[in-house]
Amino acid sequence: MSEILVLYYSRHGSVAQMARAIAHGVESVSGMVARLRTVAPVSADPLERAPAIPEDGPPYASLDDLRECSGLVLGSPTRFGNMAAPLKHFLDGSSALWLSGALAGKPAAVFTSTGTLHGGQESTLLSMMLPLLHHGMLLVGLPYTEPALSATRGGGTPYGASHHAGVGTRPSALSREERALCEALGRRVAEIAHRLAR
Repeated sequence: MSEILVLYYSRHGSVAQMARAIAHGVESVSGMVARLRTVAPVSADPLERAPAIPEDGPPYASLDDLRECSGLVLGSPTRFGNMAAPLKHFLDGSSALWLSGALAGKPAAVFTSTGTLHGGQESTLLSMMLPLLHHGMLLVGLPYTEPALSATRGGGTPYGASHHAGVGTRPSALSREERALCEALGRRVAEIAHRLAR
C-alpha cells in the first residue's frame, strides 16, 4: 500500500472536513491509503505551547510523514490571502528534506477554506504551492473535466479544492460540488502517485 499524506491546519473544522473528503478520494484508488496529519498551533507567546498530542483529530505531522509519503495534499484556511502560520511554520522546518531531495518528483496538491466567498482562496492556494515547487514536487490541480468545477456556486478552483465556510466559529457543511472536488483532488493525486510508482 502506498500512502498519500493529507496534511492540514484547521482552526474551526472546515479544513478538517475537506481533509476527510480528500482522504476518501485517495482511498477510492486501489492500493492507496490516506495518512491524515495536522500541525500544532503557534503563538506569539513563547511560553504558550500546544499539547504534545492533539486533544482530538489526527496526530501532529513529523518530517518522517513527509519523507515516507508517495504524494502530498496540503490544506490551510486563508489568512489574508495566505496560508496560516502553523502550516507555514511546519513547512519552514523542512529544509533537511529539501537538501536531500526527499520530496522531489512526488505529486502534490493544495486545498483551502475561507470565511467569505472572495476571501483569497486562489492566492492562498498559490502561496501553498511555492514551498512545494521548491521541494521539486509535481503540482496537481483540478481540470474542467470535473463537472463540479463548472457547477459550483461556492468553492472550487482549478488550482485546488476550496470551500466557502461563511463567517463564524461553526463550520458549514461542504456543498455537494465542494465535496466532489475534494474527493476528485485526492483521487487525482493518488492515481498519479500510483502511476509514478510503476
